Amino acid sequence: MVRATAGNAQIRAFAATTKDLSEYARKAHGLSPIAAAALGRLMTGAVMMGTMMDNEDDLITVKMDGDGPLKGVLATADNQGHVKGYVSNPYVIMEPNASGHLNVGGGIGEGTLTVIRDMGLKEPYVGQVPLYSGEVAEDLTYYFTKSEQTPSSVGLGVLVERENLSVIAAGGFIIQLMPFADEVTISHLEENLQKFTSVTDILKAGKTPEELLNIVLDGFDVEITDKLDLDFYCNCDKDRVERALMLIGKKEIQDMIDEGKEIEIKCHFCNKAYTFSVDELKAIKEKAK
Repeated sequence: MVRATAGNAQIRAFAATTKDLSEYARKAHGLSPIAAAALGRLMTGAVMMGTMMDNEDDLITVKMDGDGPLKGVLATADNQGHVKGYVSNPYVIMEPNASGHLNVGGGIGEGTLTVIRDMGLKEPYVGQVPLYSGEVAEDLTYYFTKSEQTPSSVGLGVLVERENLSVIAAGGFIIQLMPFADEVTISHLEENLQKFTSVTDILKAGKTPEELLNIVLDGFDVEITDKLDLDFYCNCDKDRVERALMLIGKKEIQDMIDEGKEIEIKCHFCNKAYTFSVDELKAIKEKAK
């Protein structure tokens, strides 16, 4: 991922290529093509939004809840380039949309987009808007404009290979106007965005994040200010899962013990499985409130 400024700092911009982390998520969750596209897009947007935060411990969670068959998509990122996420119904198969592309908007349906910024304060900041299209990029664009009053343009794309279903290209950009942007800059940027084709076309051609920004910001003096490696990173471990088990209550844990066999719990984010024996469940019950 790269961060940049342009137009004498009247524009700030982010661009990322996320093929590897999107493919990792597809494999980990066994995602269908439409689920892989939805999650890849949302993780790409979330990881760029994560780098807008100031502190290493800050976290941003972006979730889309809809009435479509995918039901919901969620991604969480920090400002270090780490991101993770999941799809509520990861195995959905749908017909392409009218333009022949994966119908992510139809998969998500109508609902809400929620952004939660946890910055270590007493309460996290929560912003929510109705879903604009369910296609993710348009929804994030709408969110920035309505909830954060920041004129923005978000472009996201995930290309899934039809035969082996792997992610062969993924990435996107976020372009934002600063409050002091002049009319010349605004008009030039609007012209560029109107001429822009699609993120997947550019990524399919093997372009880098820098090249992606140079295309979107053609005619501006683009200055790259930071570069960051990205990865799908989940901080789950057995201790965290054990603490989660303690919260469900002694009665529920006793019900598991009474079944007389070990249980397996999978992490929502990375699908890693953790096994607990009956003796371990008994010890957890003793520590539970």
